[in-house]
Amino acid sequence: MTTEKFTVDGSQVVGKIKELIHQGNIRRVRLIHKGRPLIDIPLTVGVPVAAATVLAAPLLAAVGAIAALVTECTIEVERVEDTPEEKDEKQ
Repeated sequence: MTTEKFTVDGSQVVGKIKELIHQGNIRRVRLIHKGRPLIDIPLTVGVPVAAATVLAAPLLAAVGAIAALVTECTIEVERVEDTPEEKDEKQ
């Protein structure tokens, strides 16, 4: 599992999180402001991207409300690494 961090403007938070969810290999998304976690969104691995977006919709609404209150925040993402079998299937 790898972790990435993105610093974004408050108005860009929801769009960036949607973009990350659509990539499909995200396990967890955390929204951090001034070093303090504001919200932690666990995502189910193996759920189709469209279903993940629908399931995350209420959380995205909460993220949007929180993001409206901050000027800048960090999105921390945990990505699931492809297993060797999954890599072979993609090729």
